[in-house]
Amino acid sequence: MAVTVATVGVSSGQAQQQSAPLSEAGFQAYLPQLARQAEAAGVSRRTIDLVIPTLTFNARVVELDRQQPETRPNAPIPAFEPYRRQHVDASRIDRGRAAYQRQRPRLERIERETGVPESIMVAIWGHETNYGRIMGNFDLPRALASLAYEGRRRDLFSGEFIATLKMIDRGVPREKLIGSWAGAFGGPQFLPSVYIRLARDGDGDGLADIWTSEADTLTSIANYFVDAGWRPGQPWGFAVSVPADLNRNAIKARTTSPRCPRVHERHSQWKTMAEWRALGIVPQTRAWPNEKMQATLLEPDGPGKTAYLLTGNYRVILDYNCSNFYALSVGLLADEVER
Repeated sequence: MAVTVATVGVSSGQAQQQSAPLSEAGFQAYLPQLARQAEAAGVSRRTIDLVIPTLTFNARVVELDRQQPETRPNAPIPAFEPYRRQHVDASRIDRGRAAYQRQRPRLERIERETGVPESIMVAIWGHETNYGRIMGNFDLPRALASLAYEGRRRDLFSGEFIATLKMIDRGVPREKLIGSWAGAFGGPQFLPSVYIRLARDGDGDGLADIWTSEADTLTSIANYFVDAGWRPGQPWGFAVSVPADLNRNAIKARTTSPRCPRVHERHSQWKTMAEWRALGIVPQTRAWPNEKMQATLLEPDGPGKTAYLLTGNYRVILDYNCSNFYALSVGLLADEVER
């Protein structure tokens, strides 16, 4: 995600930083470097002096970061169905439907203005924070400064730390800067740099308060999707049945995505709905959309199981969090929420 901090490979130099002893003294010695970077990036001296002296090292966020699995190109991909049952469960569906009904006037307005479906906004909100229930309790500047000090992904985390300071310069109260250990926060779980670019005030009070304002949360999610290229009137995708004799080699994708290649390599070539129908693909729960609409085929649990035709809007969900399991579950939850 622009929202989720992805785990990346660690270079030999970064590995040395990772193995170096970490201490409060080392952290305090690093803070002046962060302060200089922040000032060079345009952060006010007032905000720097407000935040930097209050920071102490948080070893817990470093521990959590180091527990994240490294990218393993040859590791087997688990089945999607257990993930679907956990993330598109009855409880989440019921709470999503309740939120959907409670927010209908607001959702209708946002969809009218942006073209982003009401149910997609609700499904993102549900997946990210269980409709605002779980948003993290880490102090963001302290967490991000600690992760920057640790060093493996210093450029990423120092940049996000500086973005939190810019949020304060823009009027966000210091006490609101609470979120996950990796720096995501609020109902949409935006990173600070994403907040600065895309968070929006949905209730007219002058602040994009994605922590406590449902209006701001939903408006900001919609704005993210608009920025990522959501196409109004196009479904994200739908479940299909695939004939046993489908020649999968003939539809295999011939290009490699530069972003999240392992996610995208599971998708087929792009074909029109008319072409998929001619190949014997059958929708499970809906009629065929526009026959000229382009889609790719994904069989997350392999041949013989439920498959999905996925449009360009599915790629927008992947922009939020580049995981097929995540994007499929968002789409399926959205379908259930508005059912």
